[in-house]
Amino acid sequence: MKRIPRRLFTEEFKREAIKLVTEQHLNVAAAGRQLGVAPKSIHSWISESERGELKATLGAAKLTADQQRIRELERELAIAREERDILKKAQPRTLRNSRSKVRHDRQT
Repeated sequence: MKRIPRRLFTEEFKREAIKLVTEQHLNVAAAGRQLGVAPKSIHSWISESERGELKATLGAAKLTADQQRIRELERELAIAREERDILKKAQPRTLRNSRSKVRHDRQT
């Protein structure tokens, strides 16, 4: 199985996530779902911010916005492919065989 690369977050993204919780009074779980980030990450960003240690993830500051978006899309694609493969394997063999026979019958 291919390893999914670690996501990189800019300092600006982290600050926006913190604002959702502190200023818009969203709970951490809801903010995490909205942003596609684990609630644990948002908790740690809030703690870092309170200590004045909030920084971009290593490497995130070096990437352009387009490069970050490409990485995010590649990650989503990897997840979708993995889910598709799991569903293909879970499909009963009888269903697969019956589909191929139906298609073959229609062609003749």
